[in-house]
Amino acid sequence: MKDTGNSSERLLQLLKEHFGFTAFRHNQQAIIETILSGKDSMVLMPTGGGKSVCYQIPALALEGLTVVVSPLIALMKDQVDALHQNGIEAAYLNSTLSNYEQQDILDRLPLKNKPALKSQLKLLYISPERLLGERNFLNHLKEKVQVALFAIDEAHCISDWGHDFRPEYLMLGNLKQQFPETPIIALTATADTNTRNDIIKKLQLTHYATFENSFNRPNISYTIKPRKNHFDHLCQYLKERRNEAGIIYCLSRNSTETLAEKLREQGFDAIAYHAGLEKQVREERQDLFLKDEVKIIVATIAFGMGINKSNVRYVIHIDMPKNLEGYYQETGRAGRDGLASEALLYYTGADVIKLTNMVQVEGNEEQSRLMLKKLKQMAEFCELHTCRRKYLLNYFSEYTGNYCGNCDVCLSDQVKSDMTIAGQKILSAVSRLEERFGLNYVIDFLRGSDAIKGMHRGLKTYGAGKEYSKDQWRSFMKEMIQLGYLKQTDGQYPILQLTEESKPVLKGEAVLMLTVLTKAPETKTKPVATKGVAASMPAIEQDLFDALKALRKQIATSENVPPYIIFSDATLSELASYLPITLSDISKINGFGEVKMAKYGEPFLEMVQDYCINHQLYTRIQHKQDKRKR
Repeated sequence: MKDTGNSSERLLQLLKEHFGFTAFRHNQQAIIETILSGKDSMVLMPTGGGKSVCYQIPALALEGLTVVVSPLIALMKDQVDALHQNGIEAAYLNSTLSNYEQQDILDRLPLKNKPALKSQLKLLYISPERLLGERNFLNHLKEKVQVALFAIDEAHCISDWGHDFRPEYLMLGNLKQQFPETPIIALTATADTNTRNDIIKKLQLTHYATFENSFNRPNISYTIKPRKNHFDHLCQYLKERRNEAGIIYCLSRNSTETLAEKLREQGFDAIAYHAGLEKQVREERQDLFLKDEVKIIVATIAFGMGINKSNVRYVIHIDMPKNLEGYYQETGRAGRDGLASEALLYYTGADVIKLTNMVQVEGNEEQSRLMLKKLKQMAEFCELHTCRRKYLLNYFSEYTGNYCGNCDVCLSDQVKSDMTIAGQKILSAVSRLEERFGLNYVIDFLRGSDAIKGMHRGLKTYGAGKEYSKDQWRSFMKEMIQLGYLKQTDGQYPILQLTEESKPVLKGEAVLMLTVLTKAPETKTKPVATKGVAASMPAIEQDLFDALKALRKQIATSENVPPYIIFSDATLSELASYLPITLSDISKINGFGEVKMAKYGEPFLEMVQDYCINHQLYTRIQHKQDKRKR
C-alpha cells in the first residue's frame, strides 16, 4: 500500500488544482502522508477544520477507490456535489437512486488488475447499512474492486460512550478483517477520551496514528441568555440578521413547528424541520435552506449532522442540549467558512430537571451515571461566571487561558468584588452540615428557611445569609465550584463538599473575588459576516461583497446547487478585500483552483474590475503576498 510517488509538492499541487488552497492547515499534511504510508489514522478535528481534505487528497493520490462511510444521505449528496464542482469523480450509493443510476455507479468502480479510466470513481459515499448490510456488495468490493482507503466519517457513532451512538456503525468493526491491507481513517469532531479509545478498539485499529487538532473555534462567539421572555429577545436578534442564515434548535417536534409559525407571523423567513415530517418534505425544506431560499430553519437535532453549508452565521438553542459534545457539534455548524459567527443558548434550570429522566438508560446504571454527569457539566457551562471557551476546551482535555475575548462572560462589564465574607458563610455552612447536603439545602440553610430540619436550626450559620437572594447565593456557589473552592459529587442528587482551596478562605488567609449579580445590559453585537479570523486582511468593500453574493446566487441557481458550493463567503470576502484585477491576481485567492478558475474566474474577475474602475480603487493583492511572506 505504501506510496512513494506522492511528494509534498504533488500533494500541494492536488490541493491547489482541486480546492484552490496553496497550503495545508494544521496537521492535514501529516494525516495524508500517514494514510499514503499505509497506516490507519484516528483524527479528531473540529467542524470546519478541514477533515474531508484528509481523505479526499489521498483519494486523488492513490490508485483505486476511496469508500467514505457516512451516516446521512444529505451529507453524501452535499459532499458529492462539492467534489463535482472541484472536478473530482465521486458518487453516493443509497436508496434515493433508481436501479439504473445505481448500476451506472457500480459500472464506474475501478476494478482490480484493470487499467484506470478517466471516468472511474475516486470516491464513493455510502451508509454503513448499505456497505455491510448487503453481503453481496461488500463481497463485490473485496473480490473485484480496487479499494484504496476506507474513511469512517462521524466515527463517534460507533461508540456507545459517545453522544450519538448508532448500532449500525458496530458492523464496521469487521472491515479490518475483510480488508487487512487497506488503511482506515476514522474522523470525528467530538469525542472525549473514553469515546476515542472506544472508536479505536471497535474498528480494530492496531497499526495507527492519532491526530488531534485544537477544538477551539475562535470565530464563534458563545452567549447564554436567560429563557425568561426569550421570544422578544430572539426577534430583536433575528431582525439584526435578516440577510444571514441560521439554525434554531428546539427539543421537541411540536416546538419547532410552533416557533417557526410564530416567527413567520413576525415577518421572518422560517421553516420547521424534524424527523416526523414526510421524507420528501424534509428534503425540500433542507434544500431550500442550503440554497439560501430560506434563511432560518427551526429544527430538532435530527437536522444538521454533516451539513456542509459554510455560511451559517448563527446557531441558537431554545432548549439546553443534553451534553457538551452535542452542543459543540451543533454550534460547530456555524462559521464553517472561518468568518465571525455566533452561538446563542437560552437557559433555564428547569431544563436540567426536564432532561434528567431523558438521559438515563434503562437497565444500564453505568451509562446512566455517565449521562447524568454530562448533563450536569452542560448545566455548569450555562451557569458560568468564568470564560465559557475555557470550560468548553477543558472538557475536551485542551487547556487555555482564562480570557478568550469572544464569549459573553469575557465581553461583559460585570466586575468581581471582594466576597470573602459571603464565601466564608457558604464554606462554614457546608462544613457545619457535615458535607451531606446539596446546593439548594445549603441556600435555604443560609437564608433561615422554615424548610430546614429542626436539628440544623441551632447551628451557628443558620440564617446568616439573609442579605442575598437565592439566585445570588446560587451564583456564588456555582462560581466557587468553577474556581475550585467547592466541589459537587456526581449522581442525580449531588452534594456540596469542601476542597483544599476552601481552607485558606475559611481562615481568612485568602481573598475571594466573586461576581455580584446585576441586570445584564442588553448588548446588540451584530456579527459582521465579512469579518474573518485574519484580522490583518484589508477592509472589505461591503457593496462589492453583496454584489459578489448576488452573482454567486445567480450561478448557483442556474446550476441547481447551493451557493456556498460555488464559493464560500470566505472566498468572496477575500475578493472584496484584496481586489484582484488580473487572472494571475485572482489565482491567489483561496478557493480558486484550476477547475473553478476555468468555470467562474471570468465573471467574478469582471465584477471586481468594474467595481475598482467605478470607485477608483487599486488592487490590494500585494497585501496578501506580503502576509504570506511574513
